[in-house]
Amino acid sequence: MDLLAFIGFVCVIYTLIYFIYPWLADCDIQLAFLEKFGKPISSLKGQVVWITGASSGIGEHLAYVLAKGGCKLVLTARREAELQKVKRVCLEENADLKDDDILILPLDICNTDLHQETFKTIITKFGKLDILVNNAGRSQRAKWENIELSVDREMFELNVFSQLSLSRMVMKYFLQNNYGHIVVTSSLAGILPVPGSATYSGTKHALHGYFNSFLLEKGDKNIFITLICPGAVQTNFLAEAFTETSGKKFGVNTDVSTTKISVKRCATLMAVAIANKVSEAWISQPIGLLITYLVKYYPNVGSWFVIKLLGTQFLKHLRDAKNADKL
Repeated sequence: MDLLAFIGFVCVIYTLIYFIYPWLADCDIQLAFLEKFGKPISSLKGQVVWITGASSGIGEHLAYVLAKGGCKLVLTARREAELQKVKRVCLEENADLKDDDILILPLDICNTDLHQETFKTIITKFGKLDILVNNAGRSQRAKWENIELSVDREMFELNVFSQLSLSRMVMKYFLQNNYGHIVVTSSLAGILPVPGSATYSGTKHALHGYFNSFLLEKGDKNIFITLICPGAVQTNFLAEAFTETSGKKFGVNTDVSTTKISVKRCATLMAVAIANKVSEAWISQPIGLLITYLVKYYPNVGSWFVIKLLGTQFLKHLRDAKNADKL
């Protein structure tokens, strides 16, 4: 076999792997490999991790996984009572953790005037911060042409600008200490826009632009960025989702569906990505992975496949199950 034939053979095998693999997995190839052969979550033991949006959903379950792994935690959200419940479960997950190892800091993340004071409280308490997890945010269900501009502004304040405020503040601290790790809960919608969530998709694309720009500027520093991109996750996110009208929530309970990955599994894979300092991690049920691979690496074919063959309604049902018809 001559060189060109060998290269062609390798390319064919490589392509086949990327077509077949997504049908068999719930995360991208790199993350699946690292889950088996990379650093365990327990390698994060003793590190101080600040999680925003920690009172429910992915942030809540990530707290449980990291607590089990021996991390010291700072839990932030608006609802203090819910944070206290999360703390209790964290302490149950790891008997070696003490009450003093988990700090509850109620905070409206959009109130950027309080960010510096909150950060000082963390440093005073633990003497350091190792990892910031930007997890606060809300989804959206709305028709593109009807979205009020005020909704766009509100969503960017929550999903983007509040995270930038925290991250830039913490990044200065990390750069001074020549070590740190910022984790961002993005979405597969930050790679492939989804119907009925134009502003949400826009905010997630913005996160990729901002944080990947940092990597280009400071890639030689001992600072790490991890963008977590989940597909549909089984949490009750729809009830709080933005709509096209300012101040109005979608207010629908999320369907239980096999098209969604469990929040516990999502949090576990997220922790694996953090432990191994992965730059970008995709977490989804197989069909979501396949669509993302097609659109990312074969954009012309992928666009035809998604828009012409699958269609908008299929994508809505993939994400929202029976609730797809309520938009």
